[in-house]
Amino acid sequence: MPERGLPERGLAEARAIRQASAPLLAVSGLEAWYGESHVLHGISFDLRPGEVVTLLGRNGAGKTTTLRAIMGLLAKRQGSVIFDGAETITLPSRTIARRGMGYVPEERGIFASLSVEENLMLPPVVKPGGLAVERIYDMFPNLRERRKSQGTKLSGGEQQMLAIARILRTGARTLLLDEPTEGLAPVIVQQIGRTIRELKKSGFNIVLVEQNFHFAATVADRHFVVEQGKVVDMIPNADLEANKAKLHSYLGV
Repeated sequence: MPERGLPERGLAEARAIRQASAPLLAVSGLEAWYGESHVLHGISFDLRPGEVVTLLGRNGAGKTTTLRAIMGLLAKRQGSVIFDGAETITLPSRTIARRGMGYVPEERGIFASLSVEENLMLPPVVKPGGLAVERIYDMFPNLRERRKSQGTKLSGGEQQMLAIARILRTGARTLLLDEPTEGLAPVIVQQIGRTIRELKKSGFNIVLVEQNFHFAATVADRHFVVEQGKVVDMIPNADLEANKAKLHSYLGV
């Protein structure tokens, strides 16, 4: 039955507006453990369609654990993780990946004995809509030049580019990026920033773990501050400058 006062067309438009405004990823009361160690204590945040958000915090705050819990990589977790309208907290990581989520860990996971191209082609395509290899090489021209080079021959920046590129081919449109700029030269950090902004313009959705809020300010829409396994603040990017003193206090920088 149509909602009272709304014709069928108006009802369809109202539903479309509600769907568009709903978070793509809604994390609520997320808790997680490593063995007996209770690391997350009720993490809550959301990611809207077409958005980049960051999880900011000191080392050990629970940022990486949050990404791993969302991706289903931890054996013990509870709470709610709604992705694209469905609860995923009990699903294994392979099923979550098939629904369009990709995780790029801080350690990058490049196979040293394989070439760039072999590393790039290794993960299976799990969902339609992945980027073609030539499109990826256009985005990362360094990888095209080094496509026959082994993983051991790549710089840290090239390894990071390859780790991101590998996920783009799989069809994932929601990316969990863990410290993609850690230990990289400033010129490479700028290139990673350009890539994230380009991905956003292309319709990708990104949760970014960062400690460098100066970099985060160049790519993100909102920033969630994590302390001791909880989100303690949310700062829109437009308000970042006005909250610098608070961020310095949170991050200890």
